[in-house]
Amino acid sequence: MRSTLKKLAPLAALALASAVSTTCPARADNSPMSGEVAKVLCVGGAEISEGQQIAGCTKVLAGKRLDNDARKSAYYLRGTAYNEQGAYDRALADFNAALKIDPNYGGAYRGRGEAHYRRKEYGPAIADDTAYIKIDPNGDGWLARSAAYLATDRYDEAIADLSEIIKRHPNWAGPYTNRGEAYRLKGQTDLSLADLDRAIALDSDDSYAWFDRGITYSDRGNPDLAIENYNQAIRLKGDDPWYYNNRGNSYADKHEIEQAFADYDHAIKLDPKFALAYFNRGTAYRNKHDDDKALADFDESIRLDPSYAPAWGNRARVFRDRGEIDKAFADLNQSLKINPTGTKDAFARANLYFDKHQYMDALFDYDTAVNYDPKYAEALNGRCITKAIVGRAKDGLADCEAALKLKPDDAYALDSRAFCHLKLGEYDAAIAGFNEALAVKPELANSLYGRGIAESRSGDFERAHKDIAAARAINAAIADEFERYGVAKVE
Repeated sequence: MRSTLKKLAPLAALALASAVSTTCPARADNSPMSGEVAKVLCVGGAEISEGQQIAGCTKVLAGKRLDNDARKSAYYLRGTAYNEQGAYDRALADFNAALKIDPNYGGAYRGRGEAHYRRKEYGPAIADDTAYIKIDPNGDGWLARSAAYLATDRYDEAIADLSEIIKRHPNWAGPYTNRGEAYRLKGQTDLSLADLDRAIALDSDDSYAWFDRGITYSDRGNPDLAIENYNQAIRLKGDDPWYYNNRGNSYADKHEIEQAFADYDHAIKLDPKFALAYFNRGTAYRNKHDDDKALADFDESIRLDPSYAPAWGNRARVFRDRGEIDKAFADLNQSLKINPTGTKDAFARANLYFDKHQYMDALFDYDTAVNYDPKYAEALNGRCITKAIVGRAKDGLADCEAALKLKPDDAYALDSRAFCHLKLGEYDAAIAGFNEALAVKPELANSLYGRGIAESRSGDFERAHKDIAAARAINAAIADEFERYGVAKVE
Protein backbone atom coordinates (compact mmCIF):
# COMPACT_ATOMS: atom_id res chain seq x y z
CA MET A 1 0.00 0.00 0.00
CA ARG A 2 1.54 3.28 -1.07
CA SER A 3 1.32 6.23 1.30
CA THR A 4 2.55 8.77 -1.25
CA LEU A 5 1.86 9.39 -4.91
CA LYS A 6 5.54 9.55 -5.71
CA LYS A 7 8.63 10.25 -3.62
CA LEU A 8 7.47 12.73 -0.97
CA ALA A 9 7.79 16.18 -2.52
CA PRO A 10 8.14 19.61 -0.86
CA LEU A 11 4.74 20.71 0.37
CA ALA A 12 5.44 24.36 1.25
CA ALA A 13 7.20 27.32 -0.31
CA LEU A 14 10.91 27.26 0.46
CA ALA A 15 12.28 30.62 1.43
CA LEU A 16 15.80 29.32 1.09
CA ALA A 17 15.21 28.40 -2.56
CA SER A 18 14.27 31.89 -3.69
CA ALA A 19 16.61 33.41 -6.26
CA VAL A 20 18.67 30.22 -6.35
CA SER A 21 19.41 28.36 -9.59
CA THR A 22 18.01 24.84 -9.72
CA THR A 23 21.20 23.60 -11.39
CA CYS A 24 23.89 22.57 -8.96
CA PRO A 25 27.11 24.57 -9.61
CA ALA A 26 30.14 22.42 -10.26
CA ARG A 27 32.75 22.22 -7.52
CA ALA A 28 35.84 20.21 -6.77
CA ASP A 29 35.21 17.12 -4.64
CA ASN A 30 37.16 18.46 -1.68
CA SER A 31 36.36 22.14 -2.04
CA PRO A 32 34.29 23.83 0.69
CA MET A 33 30.57 23.96 -0.03
CA SER A 34 29.39 27.50 -0.70
CA GLY A 35 26.16 28.81 0.72
CA GLU A 36 24.56 28.96 -2.72
CA VAL A 37 25.53 25.34 -3.52
CA ALA A 38 24.21 24.25 -0.13
CA LYS A 39 20.83 25.82 -0.86
CA VAL A 40 20.55 24.09 -4.22
CA LEU A 41 21.49 20.74 -2.70
CA CYS A 42 19.07 21.21 0.17
CA VAL A 43 16.14 21.87 -2.20
CA GLY A 44 17.00 18.58 -3.91
CA GLY A 45 15.99 17.22 -7.27
CA ALA A 46 16.30 14.25 -9.56
CA GLU A 47 20.09 14.53 -9.89
CA ILE A 48 20.75 15.13 -6.19
CA SER A 49 21.11 12.15 -3.84
CA GLU A 50 19.62 12.03 -0.36
CA GLY A 51 23.15 12.21 1.07
CA GLN A 52 23.89 15.36 -0.91
CA GLN A 53 20.57 16.87 0.11
CA ILE A 54 21.24 16.16 3.79
CA ALA A 55 24.70 17.69 3.54
CA GLY A 56 23.30 20.75 1.84
CA CYS A 57 20.56 21.26 4.40
CA THR A 58 23.01 20.73 7.26
CA LYS A 59 25.21 23.47 5.79
CA VAL A 60 22.19 25.76 5.42
CA LEU A 61 21.06 25.12 9.00
CA ALA A 62 24.52 26.02 10.28
CA GLY A 63 24.04 29.55 8.97
CA LYS A 64 23.67 32.12 11.72
CA ARG A 65 21.59 34.61 9.76
CA LEU A 66 18.89 32.18 8.57
CA ASP A 67 15.34 33.40 9.04
CA ASN A 68 12.62 31.15 10.45
CA ASP A 69 10.91 30.44 7.11
CA ALA A 70 14.14 29.23 5.57
CA ARG A 71 15.12 27.30 8.72
CA LYS A 72 11.83 25.39 8.96
CA SER A 73 12.04 24.59 5.24
CA ALA A 74 15.57 23.25 5.62
CA TYR A 75 14.50 21.05 8.54
CA TYR A 76 11.56 19.78 6.48
CA LEU A 77 13.72 19.02 3.44
CA ARG A 78 16.40 17.29 5.48
CA GLY A 79 13.73 15.29 7.29
CA THR A 80 12.31 14.22 3.94
CA ALA A 81 15.76 13.05 2.82
CA TYR A 82 16.23 11.16 6.09
CA ASN A 83 12.86 9.47 5.47
CA GLU A 84 14.08 8.25 2.08
CA GLN A 85 17.25 6.91 3.72
CA GLY A 86 15.22 5.08 6.37
CA ALA A 87 16.77 7.20 9.14
CA TYR A 88 13.41 7.77 10.79
CA ASP A 89 14.65 8.95 14.20
CA ARG A 90 16.57 11.75 12.52
CA ALA A 91 13.63 12.50 10.24
CA LEU A 92 11.29 12.82 13.21
CA ALA A 93 13.73 15.12 15.00
CA ASP A 94 13.85 17.43 11.96
CA PHE A 95 10.08 17.50 11.49
CA ASN A 96 9.65 18.25 15.19
CA ALA A 97 12.13 21.10 14.86
CA ALA A 98 10.20 22.51 11.89
CA LEU A 99 6.93 22.32 13.85
CA LYS A 100 8.51 24.03 16.85
CA ILE A 101 9.23 26.98 14.56
CA ASP A 102 5.80 26.88 12.91
CA PRO A 103 3.08 24.71 14.56
CA ASN A 104 0.91 25.18 11.44
CA TYR A 105 3.51 23.90 8.98
CA GLY A 106 1.53 21.31 7.00
CA GLY A 107 4.53 19.81 5.24
CA ALA A 108 6.16 18.89 8.53
CA TYR A 109 3.02 17.10 9.70
CA ARG A 110 2.93 15.25 6.40
CA GLY A 111 6.59 14.25 6.60
CA ARG A 112 6.33 13.24 10.26
CA GLY A 113 3.26 11.16 9.49
CA GLU A 114 5.22 9.43 6.73
CA ALA A 115 8.05 8.62 9.14
CA HIS A 116 5.60 7.16 11.66
CA TYR A 117 3.89 5.15 8.91
CA ARG A 118 7.15 3.64 7.74
CA ARG A 119 7.99 2.73 11.34
CA LYS A 120 4.57 1.05 11.56
CA GLU A 121 3.46 3.56 14.19
CA TYR A 122 0.04 3.91 12.66
CA GLY A 123 -1.73 5.80 15.44
CA PRO A 124 0.71 8.74 15.36
CA ALA A 125 0.74 8.58 11.55
CA ILE A 126 -3.05 8.96 11.44
CA ALA A 127 -2.88 11.87 13.90
CA ASP A 128 -0.27 13.72 11.82
CA ASP A 129 -2.07 13.04 8.54
CA THR A 130 -5.28 14.36 10.08
CA ALA A 131 -3.49 17.55 11.13
CA TYR A 132 -2.11 17.95 7.63
CA ILE A 133 -5.55 17.44 6.05
CA LYS A 134 -6.96 20.24 8.20
CA ILE A 135 -4.21 22.58 6.99
CA ASP A 136 -4.31 21.50 3.32
CA PRO A 137 -7.44 19.51 2.43
CA ASN A 138 -6.42 19.47 -1.24
CA GLY A 139 -3.09 17.77 -0.59
CA ASP A 140 -2.33 14.05 -0.48
CA GLY A 141 -3.01 13.68 3.24
CA TRP A 142 -6.12 11.64 2.47
CA LEU A 143 -3.95 9.17 0.59
CA ALA A 144 -1.42 8.97 3.42
CA ARG A 145 -4.07 8.49 6.09
CA SER A 146 -5.83 5.83 4.01
CA ALA A 147 -2.61 3.81 3.95
CA ALA A 148 -2.44 3.86 7.75
CA TYR A 149 -6.11 2.89 7.96
CA LEU A 150 -5.49 -0.05 5.64
CA ALA A 151 -2.49 -1.15 7.66
CA THR A 152 -4.81 -1.41 10.68
CA ASP A 153 -7.61 -3.18 8.75
CA ARG A 154 -9.89 -0.12 8.86
CA TYR A 155 -11.01 -0.65 5.30
CA ASP A 156 -14.15 1.47 5.27
CA GLU A 157 -12.31 4.50 6.66
CA ALA A 158 -9.59 4.01 4.08
CA ILE A 159 -12.15 3.85 1.28
CA ALA A 160 -13.82 7.02 2.56
CA ASP A 161 -10.49 8.89 2.49
CA LEU A 162 -9.63 7.61 -0.96
CA SER A 163 -13.06 8.53 -2.28
CA GLU A 164 -12.53 12.05 -0.94
CA ILE A 165 -9.20 12.51 -2.68
CA ILE A 166 -10.63 11.05 -5.90
CA LYS A 167 -13.45 13.60 -5.71
CA ARG A 168 -10.89 16.39 -5.32
CA HIS A 169 -8.39 15.02 -7.85
CA PRO A 170 -10.21 12.70 -10.29
CA ASN A 171 -7.20 12.41 -12.59
CA TRP A 172 -4.73 11.21 -9.96
CA ALA A 173 -4.07 7.52 -10.60
CA GLY A 174 -2.65 6.61 -7.16
CA PRO A 175 -5.85 6.95 -5.15
CA TYR A 176 -7.67 4.62 -7.56
CA THR A 177 -4.91 2.05 -7.09
CA ASN A 178 -5.14 2.27 -3.31
CA ARG A 179 -8.93 2.16 -3.28
CA GLY A 180 -8.77 -0.86 -5.55
CA GLU A 181 -6.53 -2.53 -3.00
CA ALA A 182 -8.90 -1.60 -0.19
CA TYR A 183 -11.84 -3.11 -2.06
CA ARG A 184 -9.78 -6.26 -2.72
CA LEU A 185 -8.97 -6.62 0.97
CA LYS A 186 -12.72 -6.42 1.67
CA GLY A 187 -13.30 -9.20 -0.87
CA GLN A 188 -15.07 -6.85 -3.32
CA THR A 189 -12.99 -7.78 -6.33
CA ASP A 190 -15.35 -6.35 -8.97
CA LEU A 191 -15.02 -2.88 -7.44
CA SER A 192 -11.30 -3.47 -7.03
CA LEU A 193 -10.80 -4.26 -10.71
CA ALA A 194 -12.86 -1.25 -11.77
CA ASP A 195 -10.58 1.06 -9.77
CA LEU A 196 -7.39 -0.62 -10.93
CA ASP A 197 -8.51 -0.45 -14.55
CA ARG A 198 -9.09 3.29 -14.08
CA ALA A 199 -5.69 3.74 -12.42
CA ILE A 200 -3.94 2.03 -15.34
CA ALA A 201 -5.92 4.09 -17.85
CA LEU A 202 -4.71 7.26 -16.10
CA ASP A 203 -1.11 6.11 -15.71
CA SER A 204 -0.11 3.00 -17.62
CA ASP A 205 3.49 3.36 -16.42
CA ASP A 206 2.58 2.84 -12.77
CA SER A 207 3.97 -0.63 -12.05
CA TYR A 208 2.19 -0.80 -8.72
CA ALA A 209 -1.26 -0.61 -10.33
CA TRP A 210 -0.40 -3.55 -12.61
CA PHE A 211 0.98 -5.44 -9.63
CA ASP A 212 -2.11 -4.83 -7.55
CA ARG A 213 -4.37 -5.87 -10.39
CA GLY A 214 -2.34 -9.06 -10.62
CA ILE A 215 -3.05 -9.75 -6.94
CA THR A 216 -6.76 -9.16 -7.53
CA TYR A 217 -6.86 -11.62 -10.42
CA SER A 218 -4.97 -14.10 -8.24
CA ASP A 219 -7.59 -13.66 -5.49
CA ARG A 220 -10.27 -14.38 -8.10
CA GLY A 221 -8.57 -17.68 -8.99
CA ASN A 222 -7.24 -16.55 -12.38
CA PRO A 223 -3.45 -17.11 -12.29
CA ASP A 224 -3.05 -16.55 -16.04
CA LEU A 225 -4.37 -12.99 -15.89
CA ALA A 226 -2.43 -12.46 -12.68
CA ILE A 227 0.79 -13.44 -14.43
CA GLU A 228 0.04 -11.13 -17.37
CA ASN A 229 -0.25 -8.20 -14.97
CA TYR A 230 2.83 -9.19 -12.99
CA ASN A 231 4.76 -9.43 -16.27
CA GLN A 232 3.84 -5.85 -17.10
CA ALA A 233 4.76 -4.68 -13.61
CA ILE A 234 8.15 -6.36 -14.00
CA ARG A 235 8.68 -4.78 -17.43
CA LEU A 236 8.11 -1.38 -15.85
CA LYS A 237 10.12 -2.02 -12.68
CA GLY A 238 12.28 -5.09 -12.85
CA ASP A 239 14.02 -4.64 -9.51
CA ASP A 240 11.02 -5.08 -7.19
CA PRO A 241 11.24 -8.44 -5.38
CA TRP A 242 7.52 -8.40 -4.57
CA TYR A 243 6.60 -8.63 -8.24
CA TYR A 244 8.66 -11.81 -8.69
CA ASN A 245 7.44 -13.27 -5.41
CA ASN A 246 3.79 -12.88 -6.36
CA ARG A 247 4.32 -14.11 -9.89
CA GLY A 248 5.96 -17.15 -8.34
CA ASN A 249 2.79 -17.73 -6.32
CA SER A 250 0.69 -17.64 -9.48
CA TYR A 251 3.02 -20.10 -11.23
CA ALA A 252 2.70 -22.33 -8.17
CA ASP A 253 -1.10 -22.07 -8.45
CA LYS A 254 -0.74 -23.36 -12.03
CA HIS A 255 1.56 -26.17 -10.80
CA GLU A 256 4.39 -24.73 -12.91
CA ILE A 257 6.78 -25.29 -10.07
CA GLU A 258 10.09 -24.72 -11.80
CA GLN A 259 8.99 -21.28 -12.96
CA ALA A 260 7.75 -20.58 -9.45
CA PHE A 261 11.13 -21.54 -8.01
CA ALA A 262 12.89 -19.29 -10.54
CA ASP A 263 10.78 -16.32 -9.43
CA TYR A 264 11.23 -17.02 -5.71
CA ASP A 265 14.99 -17.38 -6.25
CA HIS A 266 15.12 -14.05 -8.09
CA ALA A 267 13.05 -12.31 -5.43
CA ILE A 268 15.50 -13.54 -2.78
CA LYS A 269 18.46 -12.48 -4.93
CA LEU A 270 16.99 -8.96 -5.11
CA ASP A 271 16.28 -8.92 -1.38
CA PRO A 272 18.13 -11.57 0.66
CA LYS A 273 16.09 -10.51 3.73
CA PHE A 274 12.70 -11.07 2.06
CA ALA A 275 11.11 -13.35 4.67
CA LEU A 276 7.90 -13.95 2.71
CA ALA A 277 9.78 -15.17 -0.36
CA TYR A 278 11.58 -17.76 1.80
CA PHE A 279 8.20 -18.80 3.21
CA ASN A 280 6.67 -19.19 -0.24
CA ARG A 281 9.65 -21.10 -1.57
CA GLY A 282 9.59 -23.31 1.50
CA THR A 283 5.91 -24.02 0.90
CA ALA A 284 6.69 -24.98 -2.70
CA TYR A 285 9.44 -27.32 -1.50
CA ARG A 286 7.04 -28.87 1.00
CA ASN A 287 4.53 -29.47 -1.78
CA LYS A 288 7.33 -31.28 -3.66
CA HIS A 289 7.97 -33.36 -0.50
CA ASP A 290 11.49 -31.93 -0.27
CA ASP A 291 11.34 -31.57 3.49
CA ASP A 292 14.98 -30.64 4.08
CA LYS A 293 14.87 -27.64 1.73
CA ALA A 294 11.43 -26.68 3.03
CA LEU A 295 12.72 -26.66 6.60
CA ALA A 296 15.75 -24.59 5.64
CA ASP A 297 13.54 -21.95 4.03
CA PHE A 298 11.02 -21.91 6.87
CA ASP A 299 13.90 -21.57 9.35
CA GLU A 300 15.21 -18.55 7.45
CA SER A 301 11.77 -17.01 7.08
CA ILE A 302 11.21 -17.28 10.84
CA ARG A 303 14.68 -15.91 11.59
CA LEU A 304 13.99 -12.86 9.42
CA ASP A 305 10.41 -12.34 10.59
CA PRO A 306 9.51 -14.29 13.73
CA SER A 307 6.13 -12.52 13.87
CA TYR A 308 4.79 -14.20 10.71
CA ALA A 309 2.49 -16.95 12.02
CA PRO A 310 2.07 -18.96 8.76
CA ALA A 311 5.81 -19.71 8.68
CA TRP A 312 5.56 -21.37 12.11
CA GLY A 313 2.43 -23.21 10.96
CA ASN A 314 3.96 -24.58 7.76
CA ARG A 315 7.15 -25.62 9.53
CA ALA A 316 4.93 -27.45 12.00
CA ARG A 317 3.38 -29.39 9.13
CA VAL A 318 6.81 -30.54 7.95
CA PHE A 319 7.64 -31.70 11.47
CA ARG A 320 4.24 -33.44 11.70
CA ASP A 321 4.80 -35.26 8.41
CA ARG A 322 8.24 -36.39 9.63
CA GLY A 323 6.72 -37.73 12.84
CA GLU A 324 8.34 -35.05 15.03
CA ILE A 325 5.11 -34.33 16.85
CA ASP A 326 6.55 -32.42 19.82
CA LYS A 327 8.24 -29.96 17.43
CA ALA A 328 5.01 -29.68 15.46
CA PHE A 329 3.10 -28.80 18.62
CA ALA A 330 5.72 -26.23 19.62
CA ASP A 331 5.48 -24.45 16.26
CA LEU A 332 1.69 -24.52 16.16
CA ASN A 333 1.61 -23.15 19.69
CA GLN A 334 3.83 -20.27 18.59
CA SER A 335 1.75 -19.63 15.48
CA LEU A 336 -1.46 -19.43 17.51
CA LYS A 337 0.22 -17.24 20.12
CA ILE A 338 1.03 -14.76 17.35
CA ASN A 339 -2.34 -15.11 15.66
CA PRO A 340 -5.02 -16.66 17.92
CA THR A 341 -7.55 -16.44 15.06
CA GLY A 342 -5.48 -18.62 12.70
CA THR A 343 -8.13 -21.14 11.68
CA LYS A 344 -5.89 -23.47 9.66
CA ASP A 345 -3.32 -23.78 12.40
CA ALA A 346 -6.02 -24.22 15.05
CA PHE A 347 -7.43 -27.04 12.92
CA ALA A 348 -3.98 -28.59 12.46
CA ARG A 349 -3.31 -28.54 16.20
CA ALA A 350 -6.78 -29.97 16.88
CA ASN A 351 -5.93 -32.93 14.65
CA LEU A 352 -2.69 -33.51 16.54
CA TYR A 353 -4.59 -33.49 19.84
CA PHE A 354 -7.17 -35.84 18.34
CA ASP A 355 -4.46 -38.29 17.28
CA LYS A 356 -3.06 -38.18 20.84
CA HIS A 357 -6.58 -38.90 22.16
CA GLN A 358 -6.68 -35.54 23.97
CA TYR A 359 -10.22 -34.98 22.83
CA MET A 360 -11.14 -32.00 24.99
CA ASP A 361 -8.05 -30.12 23.80
CA ALA A 362 -8.94 -31.05 20.24
CA LEU A 363 -12.48 -29.81 20.76
CA PHE A 364 -11.21 -26.45 22.00
CA ASP A 365 -9.17 -25.96 18.83
CA TYR A 366 -11.98 -27.14 16.53
CA ASP A 367 -14.20 -24.60 18.30
CA THR A 368 -11.64 -21.88 17.57
CA ALA A 369 -11.44 -22.81 13.89
CA VAL A 370 -15.23 -22.88 13.47
CA ASN A 371 -15.85 -19.74 15.48
CA TYR A 372 -13.56 -17.72 13.23
CA ASP A 373 -14.59 -19.51 10.03
CA PRO A 374 -18.12 -20.94 10.27
CA LYS A 375 -17.78 -22.34 6.73
CA TYR A 376 -14.69 -24.41 7.48
CA ALA A 377 -16.15 -27.80 6.52
CA GLU A 378 -13.22 -29.91 7.71
CA ALA A 379 -13.23 -28.24 11.12
CA LEU A 380 -16.98 -28.74 11.42
CA ASN A 381 -16.47 -32.42 10.66
CA GLY A 382 -13.63 -32.70 13.18
CA ARG A 383 -15.78 -31.09 15.84
CA CYS A 384 -18.69 -33.37 14.93
CA ILE A 385 -16.85 -36.62 15.55
CA THR A 386 -15.03 -35.25 18.59
CA LYS A 387 -18.32 -34.25 20.20
CA ALA A 388 -19.61 -37.77 19.56
CA ILE A 389 -16.55 -39.28 21.22
CA VAL A 390 -16.91 -37.13 24.37
CA GLY A 391 -20.61 -37.96 24.75
CA ARG A 392 -22.20 -35.09 22.81
CA ALA A 393 -23.28 -36.98 19.73
CA LYS A 394 -26.53 -35.08 19.35
CA ASP A 395 -24.63 -31.77 19.24
CA GLY A 396 -22.17 -33.38 16.86
CA LEU A 397 -24.92 -34.15 14.35
CA ALA A 398 -25.56 -30.44 13.85
CA ASP A 399 -21.91 -29.91 12.96
CA CYS A 400 -21.92 -32.79 10.51
CA GLU A 401 -25.04 -31.46 8.82
CA ALA A 402 -23.39 -28.05 8.50
CA ALA A 403 -20.26 -29.65 7.03
CA LEU A 404 -22.31 -31.64 4.52
CA LYS A 405 -24.17 -28.53 3.37
CA LEU A 406 -20.79 -27.16 2.39
CA LYS A 407 -19.42 -30.43 0.97
CA PRO A 408 -22.33 -32.83 0.32
CA ASP A 409 -20.22 -35.72 -0.97
CA ASP A 410 -17.49 -35.68 1.66
CA ALA A 411 -17.09 -39.32 2.70
CA TYR A 412 -15.49 -38.37 6.01
CA ALA A 413 -18.34 -36.08 7.05
CA LEU A 414 -20.85 -38.73 5.99
CA ASP A 415 -18.92 -41.24 8.11
CA SER A 416 -18.86 -38.88 11.11
CA ARG A 417 -22.60 -38.30 10.88
CA ALA A 418 -23.19 -42.04 10.81
CA PHE A 419 -20.87 -42.43 13.82
CA CYS A 420 -23.03 -39.93 15.75
CA HIS A 421 -26.07 -42.09 15.04
CA LEU A 422 -24.12 -45.15 16.17
CA LYS A 423 -23.21 -43.48 19.47
CA LEU A 424 -26.86 -42.48 19.94
CA GLY A 425 -27.98 -46.09 19.45
CA GLU A 426 -29.80 -45.20 16.21
CA TYR A 427 -28.54 -48.26 14.35
CA ASP A 428 -30.72 -48.11 11.23
CA ALA A 429 -29.73 -44.47 10.67
CA ALA A 430 -26.09 -45.41 11.35
CA ILE A 431 -26.15 -48.23 8.78
CA ALA A 432 -27.77 -45.97 6.19
CA GLY A 433 -25.19 -43.28 6.89
CA PHE A 434 -22.22 -45.62 6.62
CA ASN A 435 -23.68 -46.90 3.35
CA GLU A 436 -23.62 -43.32 2.02
CA ALA A 437 -20.00 -42.87 3.04
CA LEU A 438 -18.97 -46.18 1.48
CA ALA A 439 -20.73 -45.29 -1.76
CA VAL A 440 -18.29 -42.39 -2.04
CA LYS A 441 -15.23 -44.17 -0.61
CA PRO A 442 -15.70 -47.97 -0.67
CA GLU A 443 -12.54 -48.80 1.32
CA LEU A 444 -13.12 -46.41 4.21
CA ALA A 445 -12.22 -48.64 7.14
CA ASN A 446 -14.05 -46.54 9.74
CA SER A 447 -17.33 -46.85 7.84
CA LEU A 448 -16.94 -50.59 7.28
CA TYR A 449 -16.21 -51.17 10.95
CA GLY A 450 -18.90 -48.75 12.14
CA ARG A 451 -21.46 -50.44 9.90
CA GLY A 452 -20.36 -53.80 11.24
CA ILE A 453 -20.91 -52.63 14.82
CA ALA A 454 -24.35 -51.25 13.97
CA GLU A 455 -25.28 -54.50 12.16
CA SER A 456 -24.08 -56.57 15.11
CA ARG A 457 -26.17 -54.55 17.53
CA SER A 458 -29.14 -54.92 15.20
CA GLY A 459 -28.72 -58.70 15.21
CA ASP A 460 -27.36 -59.06 11.66
CA PHE A 461 -24.26 -60.98 12.73
CA GLU A 462 -23.35 -62.42 9.32
CA ARG A 463 -23.07 -59.01 7.68
CA ALA A 464 -21.43 -57.62 10.77
CA HIS A 465 -18.71 -60.29 10.60
CA LYS A 466 -17.99 -59.52 6.91
CA ASP A 467 -17.81 -55.78 7.43
CA ILE A 468 -15.61 -55.98 10.52
CA ALA A 469 -13.26 -58.42 8.78
CA ALA A 470 -13.04 -56.12 5.75
CA ALA A 471 -12.28 -53.15 7.99
CA ARG A 472 -9.53 -55.06 9.85
CA ALA A 473 -7.98 -56.08 6.54
CA ILE A 474 -7.56 -52.39 5.70
CA ASN A 475 -6.62 -51.22 9.21
CA ALA A 476 -5.59 -53.90 11.68
CA ALA A 477 -5.90 -51.47 14.61
CA ILE A 478 -9.42 -50.29 13.77
CA ALA A 479 -11.06 -52.04 16.76
CA ASP A 480 -8.62 -50.41 19.16
CA GLU A 481 -9.33 -47.00 17.62
CA PHE A 482 -13.09 -47.42 18.05
CA GLU A 483 -12.60 -48.60 21.60
CA ARG A 484 -10.85 -45.29 22.32
CA TYR A 485 -13.91 -43.61 20.78
CA GLY A 486 -16.08 -45.35 23.37
CA VAL A 487 -17.29 -48.21 21.14
CA ALA A 488 -16.72 -51.69 22.63
CA LYS A 489 -15.03 -54.35 20.49
CA VAL A 490 -17.01 -57.08 18.80
CA GLU A 491 -15.32 -60.48 18.68
